[in-house]
Amino acid sequence: MGSRLVPPAGPPRRLAAAQLTNALGDGAFLVCSALYFTRVVGLTATQIGFGLTLGWAVGAVAGVPLGHLADRRGPRGVAALLAVATSVSVGAFLTARSYPAFLAAAVLYACAQCGLSAARQALLAGLVAPERRTEVRAYLQSTVNAGLAVGAALGGVALRIDTRAAYLTVLTVDALSFLAAAAVLLRLPAVRPAPASTGEPRLAVLRDRPYAVVTLVNAVLLLYMPLISLILPLWIVGRTAAPDWAAAALLVVNTVSVVLFQVRVAARVDGLRTAARYVRSAGLVLAVSCAGFALSASGGSAWAAAGVLLASAGLQVVGEMMLAAGAWEIGFALAPADRQGQYQGFFGSGVAVARMVGPLLLTTLVLDGGAPGWLALGGLFAVAGTAMGPAVRRAERSRAGQVEQAQQAEQAERSQADALGRPVAGTAAEDGPGAAPRRASGHAGGVTSTGGPGSAHRT
Repeated sequence: MGSRLVPPAGPPRRLAAAQLTNALGDGAFLVCSALYFTRVVGLTATQIGFGLTLGWAVGAVAGVPLGHLADRRGPRGVAALLAVATSVSVGAFLTARSYPAFLAAAVLYACAQCGLSAARQALLAGLVAPERRTEVRAYLQSTVNAGLAVGAALGGVALRIDTRAAYLTVLTVDALSFLAAAAVLLRLPAVRPAPASTGEPRLAVLRDRPYAVVTLVNAVLLLYMPLISLILPLWIVGRTAAPDWAAAALLVVNTVSVVLFQVRVAARVDGLRTAARYVRSAGLVLAVSCAGFALSASGGSAWAAAGVLLASAGLQVVGEMMLAAGAWEIGFALAPADRQGQYQGFFGSGVAVARMVGPLLLTTLVLDGGAPGWLALGGLFAVAGTAMGPAVRRAERSRAGQVEQAQQAEQAERSQADALGRPVAGTAAEDGPGAAPRRASGHAGGVTSTGGPGSAHRT
C-alpha cells in the first residue's frame, strides 16, 4: 500500500493536495475567527453564535441541491466553483463591518463549504474504484488534520501578535488557500456528468427514508465533534483538578492520532457489513471515553486527573476514527452511482447539524449535568452505534429493490420499443456515436480524460 501518510499517486494525491491547501488556511481561520469578529468587526459573542448557527442551518439544506448540481454538471467543475465561492465568502468576512454583512458572509460561507464537501465526495466516487474509496477518504482525512494543525500554529502566531493587521492577514491567507485548492481541483480528470433519470424526482435522496435514517444515526454520533474543541476545555477548567494545559494536550493527541493512524484504522473496512460493525464498536468506545471524562472530576491530584483525561481522549479518538471509516463506506455504498453528489450532500449534513446543535446541547448536558450528563451522552453514543447495523441492512434492502425495479422498467421499455420497431431512448441508436450510455442505479460512473497520457482514471 506504500506510505500510510502519503496517498497513492494520481487522483488521490491531487485530491489530498487540494484538501491540504485549503486546510492550512482553515486552520488559521478557525483559531483566529472569534477574536477577529469581536475585535475587528465589533460583534458580540451572541451575534457570532447566532450568525454561524444560521449559516450552517442554511448550508445543511443547500448541500443537497449543490450536490445534485455536481451530479448533473460534473463534480470537478462544481467543486472548483464552490472553492472559489468559499474564497469569496472569506473575502466578505474581510470587508464586513456590520451585522447584516456578517450574516450574509456566514450564510455564503456555510453553503459553499457544504456544497464543496458534497462535490468533492462525488468527485472522489467518480475517480476511485468503489473498493478503494474508504481508503482514499482516510488519506484525505489524515491530510486535512495535518493541514489544520499547521494552520492552527500559524493562527497562534497571529493571536500572539494580536493586531488588526495580523487577523486580516490570516483571513487573506484563508481566501487565497481556497483559490489555490480550486486550481488543484481543475487539474484532476473530469468525471462525466450523470444523465437525468426520467420519471424520478430530481432530489431523490429527500424521499429515500432508509438513507435518511442512516444519516440521522450518523449525525447523532457526530455529536462528539464539539468535545475536544469546546466542551473539554471548559470541563477541565471548571470541573477538574487537571492543569489548564491538558486541554491543549488533548487536542494534540486527537490531531496527531488521526494523522498517523486513520488510514490503518480504515484499512479493514471492506464492505457494508464491516462498516456497520465499525460504527457499532465506535459507539461503544465513545461511550467508554465519556465515562472516563466523567471520572476525571472525581477528585485526586492534578496529574491523576490529567492522566484520566489523556486516556479518555485516546479512546475518544479511536472511536472517532472507527466511526469515520465505517460512515464513509456506508455513505458511498448506499448511494446510487449517478446521484453521489446529492446523496453525499445529504449524508454530510450531519456535520452541519453537529456544528449547530452540538455546542448548545453538550454544554447543557455535560457542563450543567456533570458526571451524569457524561454518562447520558455515552449511552446515546452506544445506542446510536448499535442502531446503525439494522439501519444499514434496511437501506441495503431498499437500494437492492430500487435497482431491481429500475432494471425491470428498462427491460419493459426495451421490449415495448422492440415490439414497435423503435430505438430505445438513451441508446447509441438515438443519441449518436460517442454518446454517454444511460446508467442504472448501482453502476460505476465514467471519467473523461483531461488530456495527456495517463490522465484518465477509470473505476
